[in-house]
Amino acid sequence: MTLSVASILAESALRRPEHPAVVSGARKITYRELWDEARRYAAALRARGIGPGDKVALLLPSTPHFPSAYFGVLALGAIAVPVHALLRADEIAYVLQDSGAAALICAAPLLAEGGRAAETTGTPVLTVMEEERSSAPRLDALAAGSTPIDRQVPRAPEDIAVILYTSGTTGRPKGALLTHLNVVMNVDTTMLSPFDFTADDVLLGCLPLFHTFGQICGMNTCFRAGATLVLMPRFDGPGALDLMVREGCTVFMGVPTMYTALLDAARADPRRPALDRAFSGGAALPVAVLDAFRETFGCPVLEGYGLTETSPVVAYNQKAWPLRPGTVGRPIWGVEVEIARAEVEDRIELLPVGETGEIVIRGHNVMAGYLNRPEATTEAIVDGWFRSGDLGVKDDEGYLSVVDRKKDVVLRGGYNVYPREVEDVLAHHPAIAQAAVVGLPHPVHGEEVCAVVRPRPGTVPGPALGAEIVTWSRERMAPYKYPRRVEFVDAFPLGPSGKVLKRELVARLTTAAPHRPPDGPPRPR
Repeated sequence: MTLSVASILAESALRRPEHPAVVSGARKITYRELWDEARRYAAALRARGIGPGDKVALLLPSTPHFPSAYFGVLALGAIAVPVHALLRADEIAYVLQDSGAAALICAAPLLAEGGRAAETTGTPVLTVMEEERSSAPRLDALAAGSTPIDRQVPRAPEDIAVILYTSGTTGRPKGALLTHLNVVMNVDTTMLSPFDFTADDVLLGCLPLFHTFGQICGMNTCFRAGATLVLMPRFDGPGALDLMVREGCTVFMGVPTMYTALLDAARADPRRPALDRAFSGGAALPVAVLDAFRETFGCPVLEGYGLTETSPVVAYNQKAWPLRPGTVGRPIWGVEVEIARAEVEDRIELLPVGETGEIVIRGHNVMAGYLNRPEATTEAIVDGWFRSGDLGVKDDEGYLSVVDRKKDVVLRGGYNVYPREVEDVLAHHPAIAQAAVVGLPHPVHGEEVCAVVRPRPGTVPGPALGAEIVTWSRERMAPYKYPRRVEFVDAFPLGPSGKVLKRELVARLTTAAPHRPPDGPPRPR
């Protein structure tokens, strides 16, 4: 039996050869042209000794070079190892060494870091995109002079297709091993529901292609449907709004920070794209933002949940069932999601409906394991279930709500405070554009609840606003939940999926002097 992720592009090139696969600036690339180029990349790589099972690292921005290289590697039967484009040389070197990459395909603008990393690890470099003074061979130039390989190399469903590195929230990043079956099943399943992709859809590709959301949910699902991907290498709200209007985008996929940026842009620009639906993932989307986006852009926003290790989609709000804002919907087809006792580590003890515990997942989407990490794999996959590290609850109709990361829960005076719950309330404050809630060390309570706030334009951050937010929160939340400390930022530190890096905020704030309201901290109630 054979199965290859490369078929996603190959089959659409057969069905819709002249349909635009990718729009990049003024350039429109058809499916025939893109598959032809991917097979030329494969030929050039094969001429340099790359073959089935070899790992090839991709350090590329969201330009047409990414799908050409990605599907070129997969067409050879090799394994694609996408690398986060903002990593520094030491971090890239770690990925190259840990994955055992046989080569690095690096965009010329990223050679300063990528080239140094490859030199450290002795990894051969191939570059793409124009650049002077580079001694590395130009893969795109080599491909242009190559005869395309005839067809993709057959692979078994259980063979590894892609190694995606986790964002390293618990130490060094781990390489999640995704099989051809993992990726193809996730794409085929989600194309039908929740994403409901058709060949006539146009997706704004503003999520980075090196990340699982942009790569598998965005690019791969779009190509599987034979639809059009409009690439946007660097996201900004006004630019995204303009591009969606100009290119007739029907689908938007983004993380919460992108939704808030688009809402800001829409206040200054009256034009609206013909969006049919929007999908949110990567982090919790406050219900207030979801409602504002639906009203502003006139389309439903469906929130879902997934992880790198689950290829990635686990659950989503879907058209088959009523939309439930504040939840991540129901499990996708073929996937089971349950809630297990979080504190029991050596086995899975499932909890009844309505109880909060760790989200565990079983199905076609669960990775084969972590590369070179048998102990971590054994800890993560227990009794056939993948332990997500996230806390959640299911209702009696099967809808899943993500409460928080196990490690993000604030323990204040013996009470568990779930940051997401506090953030959802803060999202309704008229002066708050975005809030992240963290726990900071406290001599009496163990941890104190701190709201880190990005204020709306036109508001003045400072002690007076901080005191007002504390008072407002105290009226709307239980005494142990409301934030007694408020800090202001211009922008949040973000990970590759758009998640706020809360560890970084905690590190900053534990060394900073707290903002106190003028009359001192509020009295505990």
